[in-house]
Amino acid sequence: MKNWLRILAVFFFVLHAQEKPVEFVCPMDPDIRSKGPGKCTRCGMKLEAGIPDGVAFKVRLSTAPKAVVAGADVELTMEVIDPRKSVRAKRFEVVHERLFHLFLVSEDLQFFAHEHPQVDAAGLFHLRVRLPRAGYYRALYDFYPVGATPQMVAGSLFVGGSVVPAAGVKPDLAVQHGLNLDVELVTEPAQPLAGQKTMMFFRLKPGVGLEPYLGAWGHMLAVSGDLVDAVHTHPAFGDDPPQDDGGGKRIQFNLIFPRSGIYRVWVQFQRDGKVNTVAFNIPVEELR
Repeated sequence: MKNWLRILAVFFFVLHAQEKPVEFVCPMDPDIRSKGPGKCTRCGMKLEAGIPDGVAFKVRLSTAPKAVVAGADVELTMEVIDPRKSVRAKRFEVVHERLFHLFLVSEDLQFFAHEHPQVDAAGLFHLRVRLPRAGYYRALYDFYPVGATPQMVAGSLFVGGSVVPAAGVKPDLAVQHGLNLDVELVTEPAQPLAGQKTMMFFRLKPGVGLEPYLGAWGHMLAVSGDLVDAVHTHPAFGDDPPQDDGGGKRIQFNLIFPRSGIYRVWVQFQRDGKVNTVAFNIPVEELR
């Protein structure tokens, strides 16, 4: 009798587990969820039926020549290490039309680059670049290994030469001018607070000729003044085209600044085939 009770208990447990609905989640934006398959409304990635536990991958950076000098060409080589087996990762998902996104930011926050290294047959990523300023650089590696979760790995690079003392970052919310686009920023709340959602409304003028760039209507990188915190994100409403608000086209980003301080925020928009990169310095206060 007891054996039959155990069998019935197992049967009902299995039946209940089979009836439990599967939740589909965006690997890049885990807060975006659905009851069925589809694409993320924010970044456009395919929703997965649950995502693996987060594992922090590592990136080994080497340079040729070994001593990097300001104003001279250097080849960066990046090796992604899977910590679960301590081996090189060789298979990656395409995220926003590329396998690997590399951001380079100088210590004074005046230099910014969003690059896409090429992978070779051995699984190593390569990029030839020229860094104009001497001093410390933050390197941010953005990639998505197959069978894992999307990664944003921070590294560093020192460039030799005459270092000019940084003047310090001051708030700057004025209209910014790109290659063929003017960008105006309004935040809600007007004073961003650490740990709270800030809605960022970018008005683009002229509004005609706007195009998706790397699979999104815009890209954003926010970096704290001390280069410790960095966030890479995309428009809040994903595939929705920019809205006309009467004064230009408007694109909304939502961001949570982790700490107080001044953040340098770069945004990129494409118009008539040209990528416009502009930056704002946003002061963030503590929540009281």
